[in-house]
Amino acid sequence: MHFYDDESDELAKRILERAMERIQMDPPPLDGSRSLSELQRLVGQTIRPEGRNGLEVLEEFVSVLAPSCISVDHPLFLSFVPGAPTESSVLFDLMVSASNIYGGSWLEGAGAVYVENQAMRWLADLAGMPASAGGVFVSGGSAGNLSALIAARHRWRERANGSLDRTRPLILGTGGAHSSISQAATAMDADYLRCATDGRGKSSGADMRALVDSLSVEDRRRVCALVATAGTTNLGVVDDVAGVADVAGEIGTWFHVDGAYGAAALCAPSVRHLFNGIERCDSLIVDPHKWLFAPYDCCALIYRDPAHARRAHTQHAEYLDVLQQDEPGDEAWNPSDLAHHLSRRTRGLPFWFSLAMHGTEAYADAMEETLRVSREIAAVIDETPHLELLMQPELSIVVFRRRSWTAKQYQQWSDRLLAEGRAFIVPSSMRGETMLRLCIVNPRTTTAELSEVLRTLE
Repeated sequence: MHFYDDESDELAKRILERAMERIQMDPPPLDGSRSLSELQRLVGQTIRPEGRNGLEVLEEFVSVLAPSCISVDHPLFLSFVPGAPTESSVLFDLMVSASNIYGGSWLEGAGAVYVENQAMRWLADLAGMPASAGGVFVSGGSAGNLSALIAARHRWRERANGSLDRTRPLILGTGGAHSSISQAATAMDADYLRCATDGRGKSSGADMRALVDSLSVEDRRRVCALVATAGTTNLGVVDDVAGVADVAGEIGTWFHVDGAYGAAALCAPSVRHLFNGIERCDSLIVDPHKWLFAPYDCCALIYRDPAHARRAHTQHAEYLDVLQQDEPGDEAWNPSDLAHHLSRRTRGLPFWFSLAMHGTEAYADAMEETLRVSREIAAVIDETPHLELLMQPELSIVVFRRRSWTAKQYQQWSDRLLAEGRAFIVPSSMRGETMLRLCIVNPRTTTAELSEVLRTLE
């Protein structure tokens, strides 16, 4: 298996040819999901004892399997949080895979980690974090949130000099916090409470303070972290980050900001003020594979003081002794020491390459374009009698409803658009009411295209 022969050469050429065809599609086909029974009928068992011709397997993927996946980078993929990787980042992802670099340690991946850290530094500077800040690229927001909160718990117990080692920690989050915060608390065997929100799903410092004030003295002692959300996934609003930071400072606990979706907009001057206070966080996550035009999977996890993360996450084993970094001022940290992982691919490299190639100004321009389209389509909705704009977009998520429609009608409309290969927009809900939600992160998405989609709601 481990050789390069004539068959491998032909396969390599065909893979590159097919990859280039996909990259050059503008836009790519939306495609659509297939059921298990359909895939069993169309491709059946793909892995066999005797193996198969590589070209045959490749064509099966290109013709059946890939089209059975909805194209997240289609300009009218507007559900969940889409992705819109630059062509340069996708091309360089091929290089990253071909290079097969181990990105867990500085010893083995120094060159790659060096430039990953420069991309991380740009994000930390956007957030106004100190020069000491640093971190690691992990697989996604869930992994980033969990790793940050593990570091928070470690510091909480470390400061107590052993008196809290057997105490169950308590995490306090804002009302619109992502489900991964709750899941992280479950994984950590921690309790989790959320504070109130206003009508837009935004939590203030006063809301968090009220939650803290409601706790008993014993429970206050258990608080290991406060979490604010910089861009909620459902409604796209940014919490009162500065207000929550104030509360974290008052009670002397770790302050984490989940900016997986929204903190990408730190590079957009028009909305930078929404994130004031983020510079005071102890940890921050932002996913370049969401709104910073990188391919999956890529989440930047940034710590104010990486030393806390290293003490929490560094794994110890005889064969790893050579990787230990005993100097507290050693700036060339091992990425594996900063999150709940050991092995990792250098997933930050495609983001770095695109950022280095296009420059940070291009990223700000692309971000402002998506924000402009979001405001424009919100205005179109607001002027359409049979539609109701539920709130003005704060970032790039637009929520609205079709007056008098039932949940069933929303779903039928969504299914029809996908079946036609036109758009992917699934219903969501707000305060228990079914609604429609557009998440616009692709600079190729236009107001004219969105307006055409809205016309199908007549």
